[in-house]
Amino acid sequence: MTLRVVLADDQAVVREGLVTLLGLLPGIEVVGAAADGLAALELVAEHHPDVVLVDLRMPRCDGVETTERIRAGHPGTEVVVLTTYADDESLLAALRAGARGFLTKDADAESIARALRSAAAGQSTVDGELQRRLVEAAARSTPARVREVDGLTAREVEVLRLIAAGLSNTEIARTLVVSEATVKTHVNHLFAKAGLRDRAQAVAFAYRTGIAG
Repeated sequence: MTLRVVLADDQAVVREGLVTLLGLLPGIEVVGAAADGLAALELVAEHHPDVVLVDLRMPRCDGVETTERIRAGHPGTEVVVLTTYADDESLLAALRAGARGFLTKDADAESIARALRSAAAGQSTVDGELQRRLVEAAARSTPARVREVDGLTAREVEVLRLIAAGLSNTEIARTLVVSEATVKTHVNHLFAKAGLRDRAQAVAFAYRTGIAG
């Protein structure tokens, strides 16, 4: 199944390079390329792509607002953020807006393809350095004394915070120095207690309750 992609970047060299790069990847079709967020929204409305690869800093409509509007108006289209540099506040804002993946512009073709396919499958992908910054920013946003939310234990709150930062169960296990089986147990418990179906709902719940944000 071919993955249909729209990309948005205000730098012509980067945009054209990405079109060429993605065009060489099997199973990926670039159906549109935009120089700003508003143009990207028009392309999304026209082509209904599976994923939009969007720069965080663009004129007229930046990556955060573009992401928010895509997710609100086109819930079947996922968003992966591609950036050269972003402050932690912008990264968290993009996560809150519904971005499914985060990559730096020095990511190779394989990494970009993996992020696009993961996003289309409803899974999160966060580049190594960006992941570290998201985790640290999310940690700063959590009160020093972790409170219980809807009956969640302190450890379940911690796991939820890391899910909101884009970590997989394997990465959470490594961060907390526990087994992956233990993480899966915590995830199952917190999903059941909070009435969550998937990780996307978990991220939204984490921000709504102030566990992340």
